[in-house]
Amino acid sequence: MTALNVELARLNMLESQVRTWDVTDARVLELVAHAPREDYVPTPYRNLAFVDMAIPLGHGQVMMHPKLEARLLQALEIGPKDKILEVGTGSGYMTALLAALGNHVYSVETVPEFSTDAAHKLAAHGVQNVTLDIGDAAAGWNRNAPYDVILITGSLPILPESFAQSLAPNGRMIAIVGSAPAMDVKLVRRLDNGSLRETSLLETDIPALINARAPSTFTF
Repeated sequence: MTALNVELARLNMLESQVRTWDVTDARVLELVAHAPREDYVPTPYRNLAFVDMAIPLGHGQVMMHPKLEARLLQALEIGPKDKILEVGTGSGYMTALLAALGNHVYSVETVPEFSTDAAHKLAAHGVQNVTLDIGDAAAGWNRNAPYDVILITGSLPILPESFAQSLAPNGRMIAIVGSAPAMDVKLVRRLDNGSLRETSLLETDIPALINARAPSTFTF
């Protein structure tokens, strides 16, 4: 794509996808309007960087639809002092968005090449407030807890309790829970008194997080 085509495609994405999904937060809209999504998309799919689709990354994982990325960012209400956990670095694009809104992002990835590629892309764009780890966080990641924000970028058949235990007071977490074709996007908030409040935001369908724990099955 030429520079002009990129900017036109980005604008069309913002107007026809993101805004129509009830994304009204000025900070999120400004970020999505200028973030170089095309630089994080795998090269074979670069021309599809702004299309309303999930883009394959390999290993059964995807970049989310642009409208879903923006909707989740808005729901997390990220502040400039927030410490953020991202489970599933993937392409590094969502990592960059989280880093632009918060104070520091700890991003954990199971697939080493994803983490390596993301590190190069983040460095190329001067994103420095990120710590990338390679590990299995499908059941939780307490290394730098408590977190103000947790975003789990793959779906989970069931949501392990350990994630909520890693939330700071007033911390917010988004997890996509359930099985295809209709998964529930859950926003979990830890209240000042320590209790949890869970809200269902919408339904979607994305690949499961690698090593996500499946529900117990019973045979009779």
